[in-house]
Amino acid sequence: MGRLHTDTLIAIFLLLFCGVFLAASFTIRETSYASLGAEVWPRVVLVFLTLLSLGFLLQSLRPDRREDTPARRDLRQWLAAHTNAFWCFCWFGLFLTTLPYLGMLVGGILFVYATLTSLGRRDLRSHMVHAAIAVISVAAMWALFTYGLNVFLPEGTLISFT
Repeated sequence: MGRLHTDTLIAIFLLLFCGVFLAASFTIRETSYASLGAEVWPRVVLVFLTLLSLGFLLQSLRPDRREDTPARRDLRQWLAAHTNAFWCFCWFGLFLTTLPYLGMLVGGILFVYATLTSLGRRDLRSHMVHAAIAVISVAAMWALFTYGLNVFLPEGTLISFT
């Protein structure tokens, strides 16, 4: 047997992660007022993640699999290859930092717009499309959770819409 690929190790870690959290879902307290138990949705998500991780493991174990990345990279090449991921994490960190001040609606719109703009094209038409996608998608989700599901989302101290 050859050397294990990093994909195989990550898939095994994800399966262990899902197993631990699936076992922990059996310790969720049952409530008498709910028609659907509090443990149902976490288990549904975890079963789905387990199936995806299992597929990832099976795909990583295929014998005809080629290693697409070069064996050695220096730090500059590695950072250049993962620039988009770093931008996404930076924008998400900024979103979480400003969430108490801007609230879910405004902060979410700015986060989606900034992420789309940093990952996509940067001409005037693309800026307009990114803004439309950000406003429509975040406002629809905010309205669904706020009015349809009666979920209290963070309002923010600077801007309040409810």
